[in-house]
Amino acid sequence: MKEIHCYILGRVQGVGYRAWCEKEARKLSLTGWVRNRSDGSVEVYAKGFHDSVDVFLTLLKEGPLFARVKNIEPVIIPSASLPTIQDGVFEQKPSV
Repeated sequence: MKEIHCYILGRVQGVGYRAWCEKEARKLSLTGWVRNRSDGSVEVYAKGFHDSVDVFLTLLKEGPLFARVKNIEPVIIPSASLPTIQDGVFEQKPSV
């Protein structure tokens, strides 16, 4: 199993990025969540099989049609402070 936790920077809010992200993650059978952040970025946490997570990361760099991803920054936060996840579920969480 592999996991990623990152901030997606660029024009990623108001363009359907979270819904697109959730759809793509579910196609890849990933567990995790996506949420908007008050600074205009989108935060993503996902875990699953290595190949699926690698494909997902490549997709995150492209985003949906109207998004413009400038950068993806890895996040290092103690897991105890992250929202809970339910195995086999990828969902949108409330904005922070």
